[in-house]
Amino acid sequence: MTTSTFQFNATTAFSLQGQTAIITGGARGIGAAVAKGMAQSGAHIALFDRDADAVNQLAQQLNAQGCTAQGYTVDVTDEHSVEQAMQAVVERSGRIDCLFNNAGLAIRRPSLDLSLEDWNKVLDVNLTGVFLCARLAARHMVKRHSGCIINTASIMGLSGGGLYPNISYQSTKGAVVNLTRSLAVEWAHEGIRVNAIAPTWVRTEFIKPLTDNPELLGKLNAMTPMGRIAEVDEIVGGVIYLASPAAGMVTGHTLAIDGGFLAQ
Repeated sequence: MTTSTFQFNATTAFSLQGQTAIITGGARGIGAAVAKGMAQSGAHIALFDRDADAVNQLAQQLNAQGCTAQGYTVDVTDEHSVEQAMQAVVERSGRIDCLFNNAGLAIRRPSLDLSLEDWNKVLDVNLTGVFLCARLAARHMVKRHSGCIINTASIMGLSGGGLYPNISYQSTKGAVVNLTRSLAVEWAHEGIRVNAIAPTWVRTEFIKPLTDNPELLGKLNAMTPMGRIAEVDEIVGGVIYLASPAAGMVTGHTLAIDGGFLAQ
């Protein structure tokens, strides 16, 4: 039987000081906001994204603010690409403490019209990419018997409803919820915690076609008990909590950050 030596201290319980955190889909949106928040909490940041210019630009911005960040051009569906980047992180920092598995894709089509090619594109990024990144990060974490993985699911992974048919996104995000549970159980004895967040609609480029349409935005607001969609910075705190010592007994959990949507 193992016991914890953790004692709550408000100054340090939510600190990520000295940790090395990898963030996939880190160049913009939720990934970029979490990168900034984790950096402010003391973590060294490794940004993974397919957009080389954007990921390097954000890394430069964080470094200019006194943080420590590196950008890596990574395709999460390419195991070799992910493996090389993670090895580079370990060689630079000596460790991987946290993976925020955030890269995602949506192709919004009615089920009867969705091509197999588009189905597979979403599956490759939203599920296979999450699994590949988690497995490769865990291989480094088990060596230290410590680490945490936080996956980005969605309210659409816990609900079949929405404004429009989005079957591939909903299916993969639902799979991420159970992938999170399964890996949490499998890796708990290795000292690795695995959790997920399930955001509501968040004001980012990802849903810009919706937020640019006043009628659709009004419908989104009406579907949310709090009466509005989330701003990107409102997602950051939940991720930092799950990554922090304060969540040391939390694993296998999907944290809804949704303004009450799933409570209906």
